[in-house]
Amino acid sequence: MKQKKSPLYRILDIIRSLFLNGTLVILPIALTIVIFHAAFKLIKGWLVPVQRFEPSFLHGIPHAEVLIVIAFIFVVGVISKLFISKRIIHWFEQGVFKFPLVSPIYSGIKQIVHALTDQDKFSFNTVVFAEFPTKGSYCIGFYTGECPIEMSPTQETAYYNIYIPTTPNPTTGFFILMPKEKFVVSNLTRQEAMTVIISGGIIKPERFKKENA
Repeated sequence: MKQKKSPLYRILDIIRSLFLNGTLVILPIALTIVIFHAAFKLIKGWLVPVQRFEPSFLHGIPHAEVLIVIAFIFVVGVISKLFISKRIIHWFEQGVFKFPLVSPIYSGIKQIVHALTDQDKFSFNTVVFAEFPTKGSYCIGFYTGECPIEMSPTQETAYYNIYIPTTPNPTTGFFILMPKEKFVVSNLTRQEAMTVIISGGIIKPERFKKENA
């Protein structure tokens, strides 16, 4: 027969339960603030040289260098959208590509940025479930194109380029050549897939929450 707890133990259970509930509410908020604070301090450290060009009328405004950079990015966006033609950008990139060490870095970063943003409507747009790393287990990945037959392991089978991001940092991952029977196309959007990957599966797309409610 189960023994009844004394009033003191019941009070301690209530206190422990209330403390745990409070921790579960506060911890995500606190960690979010800490992460954003650390990221903001890192960005401010990068922007220290900007303070040299800070106008005198902005000296009294906190974090004015951040505002200057945001305004500068906005102005560059407007100028590139309205006045700078793609031909000029192409000429600039051709000049960058002439430098052996700079070219692969610039090209790689540009392709990743375009692939992970809405600027590129094709790359990283198809989400797949890839059979990796072992048979019967699947990872969320992105179809990035068909592999040229000259780069395929065998010419008898068609292979496809699959990029599998890692958790919680999706900018690193695995590039794998896979035959079609080794992956399944998913109905997840790029944003939904990234959310699941970064959170380690903790955060699920809202549309699935509504269906399961």
